[in-house]
Amino acid sequence: MYIPKPLDKKITLPALQKLKQQGSKIACLTAYDYSFAHLLEQAGVELVLVGDSLGMVIQGHDTTLPVSMDDIAYHTLAVSRGLKHAMLMADMPFGSINSPQQALDNATRLLKQSGAHIVKLEGGELQLDTVRLLAEHSIPVCAHLGLQPQSVHKMGGYRVQGRDAETAGHMKSLALELQQAGADLLLLECVPRQLAREITAELQIPVIGIGAGADCDGQILVLQDMLGLTPGRRPSFSRDFMAEADDIAGAVKAYVAAVKNGDFPGPEQGFD
Repeated sequence: MYIPKPLDKKITLPALQKLKQQGSKIACLTAYDYSFAHLLEQAGVELVLVGDSLGMVIQGHDTTLPVSMDDIAYHTLAVSRGLKHAMLMADMPFGSINSPQQALDNATRLLKQSGAHIVKLEGGELQLDTVRLLAEHSIPVCAHLGLQPQSVHKMGGYRVQGRDAETAGHMKSLALELQQAGADLLLLECVPRQLAREITAELQIPVIGIGAGADCDGQILVLQDMLGLTPGRRPSFSRDFMAEADDIAGAVKAYVAAVKNGDFPGPEQGFD
């Protein structure tokens, strides 16, 4: 039984790789400010994401599309001040990776000025050259497949991706190509649990899931979702951990323990 405790060692890419090899789950959450960043690290969260989800849960937009590079840079810098040991990942927002060079310039800014350790970018084949370029310049990259909120209009809404054999096969091939291009992590969002299981087993790099079943190497949720604070309907793949705790710190610790012990996500938080 895992008991959450404050991180006391720097979480690096080799450290995450070791957790994958050991079969130890990686606990991840989003954060957008100093105070929550500090709280998450004290609860044992190993990877903190400044997600473009801030457009919805912080700024009140309907999608992530209005989020700017300045928004991400600002919030990443604030979060970086609250972390000493956790890995800090920053989203590349819509319009920030329209070319490999633009992506390199923006990613460099996030690492150099905002304190990010790794950047996350959505996209498939079009981002292979970008991943290669970033890797060549020693910028760690987390690729993102499955549901991609920045492409919500193209995808026709927030829908599970990879349910038919053709798209599932394509996603598996693309995951391998992104790894070969130099991606250090892969995030799978809203894909069937069987597909996520297969991709996780095939890849050497750690795979983080959100709505992708329990067999990924780690799990991530939007902080406001797992605290039951999101206005309106909470995503079906999330869970209200505040309902099980006396305070916010207790809720985050309950989440970390549930991920580490394999209790989250359960069957009801995944897709077939």
